[in-house]
Amino acid sequence: MPDSSDNNANDKTQTIRGAVTRPVTPWPELQQQDDWVIEEVPVALAYNGISHVVMMASPILLKEFALGFSFSEGIINSAADIYDCDIQQHTNGIEIKLEISQHCFSALKNRQRQLSGKTGCGICGLESLQMLERSFKPIHSELQFQHRSLQKAISSLKQKQPLQTLTGAVHAAAWCDPQGNILHIAEDVGRHNALDKLIGILLEQQIDSRLGFISISSRVSFEMAQKTIAIGAPLLVGASAATSLALSEADKYGLCVVGFARPGRQVVYSQLDRVVEG
Repeated sequence: MPDSSDNNANDKTQTIRGAVTRPVTPWPELQQQDDWVIEEVPVALAYNGISHVVMMASPILLKEFALGFSFSEGIINSAADIYDCDIQQHTNGIEIKLEISQHCFSALKNRQRQLSGKTGCGICGLESLQMLERSFKPIHSELQFQHRSLQKAISSLKQKQPLQTLTGAVHAAAWCDPQGNILHIAEDVGRHNALDKLIGILLEQQIDSRLGFISISSRVSFEMAQKTIAIGAPLLVGASAATSLALSEADKYGLCVVGFARPGRQVVYSQLDRVVEG
């Protein structure tokens, strides 16, 4: 749960991690007042002294973010591959320095060499997609989830988002038990970051990700599907639509995807027998 979870979202006299106040002028009142704005800062991740990536993120749950990102991106194989995590605040952002196992670091350096010299917009064209293609264990699950359980999670998601309530600019990823109870939730200005933070929580607390499902406040994109498949969760529920590439990945590895998940409505895209009436 974000560090601000125990704060009253309506009390603007408090300091809340992940949000700051600034003067605004709402219309039609046209009377200046203070309002909460979500923090967005550059967060750099470095492995064994080598800079790897800079992400724009909310400055909360950063250890969980580093752990979840490292695992979901295939940089580490387990939490045990991270020996140290040092978070440093700088004037222009935050740096997370990770010490990882030599085996994982060698694989990361090899991947960086393969990607060196590439230009353009990242995942553009077949060649880039082939280089980013990863192999996962297929998801074999006998769990079935009732529609009403998904609806229960969907209906309570907003109530579990203090930063979203405060700022209106935050995504969330929640871990739910088969009955639809939200057990853990992570918020971030970025949907991928929120999911990585949640994955970090699951890994840190040694929660069996095969025994529940993930609910997200965004669409089900290729990357969101891949990150879910990486931890072996059998079901991903998104508030918006799923993309074709996400569904191709879901079909390939046995992930059940539900989209347009709103109170009173949801669409099952894949592994149709995993969501049942009730």
